[in-house]
This record gives sequence, C-alpha cells and structure tokens, in this order.
Amino acid sequence: MDIDFPLVLVVLTLVSGLIWLADILFLRKRRLAESPVGHGDGEDLPKEPYLVDLSRSFFPVLAVVLILRSFLVEPFQIPSGSMLPTLEVGDFILVNKYAYGLRLPVAGTKILSIGEPERGDVMVFRYPEDGKTNYIKRVIGLPGDTVRYSNKQLFINGEKVESEFVVRLPPVEVRREDLGTVEHDTFLTMGRSGAAGEGEWKIPEGEYFMMGDNRDNSNDSRYWGTVPDELIVGKAFAIWMHWKSLTSLPSFKRVGGIE
Repeated sequence: MDIDFPLVLVVLTLVSGLIWLADILFLRKRRLAESPVGHGDGEDLPKEPYLVDLSRSFFPVLAVVLILRSFLVEPFQIPSGSMLPTLEVGDFILVNKYAYGLRLPVAGTKILSIGEPERGDVMVFRYPEDGKTNYIKRVIGLPGDTVRYSNKQLFINGEKVESEFVVRLPPVEVRREDLGTVEHDTFLTMGRSGAAGEGEWKIPEGEYFMMGDNRDNSNDSRYWGTVPDELIVGKAFAIWMHWKSLTSLPSFKRVGGIE
C-alpha cells in the first residue's frame, strides 16, 4: 500500500501542534491548579503527560520539515530509466518547490504565482491518470504550442527541433537536442521504430507536454496526454547523489538541462 507522505506529515504536524496549543491554553493551567504543589517552579512543577511532552518535542521539527518540503526544496529519487542519459536510475535529485509558484501541501493549490515552466525544464509532477504518483520528465510543449513527433524527430509549432549525433552506444544512439533554451542529450534505441509514440498534439492553456529523454523507453505525454498546472510539483535543479553502489560518495551536480 502506498503511503501519502505529504498527507501524513500535514496530519502529524497539525495534531501535535493542536495538542501542544491545548496544553498551553488549558491543560497546563488545570494541572497546576490541581497539583498539590500549586504554582511552584523547577522540579516542583507537575509532570507533563507523555502525549503532551511528545507533541512539544516533535511539533517544531515537523513544522520545519513541512515548510521546507512544501515551499522550498524537496528530495526525490529517480525510479526508472525514462530520463536517461540525463538522470540515472537511483539518482537523488533536489526539486525547487517555489520556482513555479507556492502551492498548498497535499491539495497542490497555487497560492502565489512566481514563475511558469519553460521549455527544456526538467519537472516533477503528479501523474494525470491517478493524481498521486510523482513523475519526472522534460517540458517540451507549452500552452498554445503544437507538438509533433514523427520518425523519432521532434517538431514544435511546425519547426524541426535540431539535434546532432553524439555517439552510438549499442543498443542506443545518443543525440544532442537543442530546444532553444537548453541543450540536452537523448537516447534513441537503435533498430526500434518510433511509430508507437508518433502523433501531433495541440497543447491546451494551462497544460504542458512532457517527454522523457530516453525517447523510446518513456511513458509520457505521447501516451497519456498533457499535464495540468495544478499537478505540478516543482523544478528539478540538481543531482546531489548517484546511487551506483553502496560505497558511492555523495556529490552535487548540475547536468543536462537541470540548472
């Protein structure tokens, strides 16, 4: 069973905060009034109930974590190879949560507009078909754009997106794609037809067309459609650790369109 960690964090923060607040406003006064030592201080004060003591200890920590991951930066781990060669399976990345505006935790409602996704951004969003699972892909089409993918060639608003051959590493060919705002490498599987992902799409207002850099091995907007603004989580901006082996040392790296 998948655990909705943001929801759990919000609930724990709220419950611990309410318990602590209730103790400050009501319960502590009642304890002092009922205590045989009255209004003494130091060791004379009556002992706090376990739940109150736990809430007082954990609420500040939970509140700080909630604020950081909801409005500033959140870590993610890459679960699949759909963004190869930019992001490897197991990479730990950092996601800027305010680049596209401040959003309420869990609900995802935007409360302050700061910026909008740009073509070439590597973006984390919630999968449109279930609204829960986090996906990471590259922004290819912006609202109002027309995107076409044919014979493994990308076209945006009728213009061919330039790409140059880099190297063949069977079973893939590496090509460097120029989206105008950013250059990045893509994987194309040699000998495999791109027909399954071909088509033309008109991007609605407030939605984005997403594609993986591993073009022949990515479940993306070519198959399930565009991503509405309300499902955006944030902008990936750095890799802070590669998980190639248990002996790997943490590193901090900006690569392939992750700025």
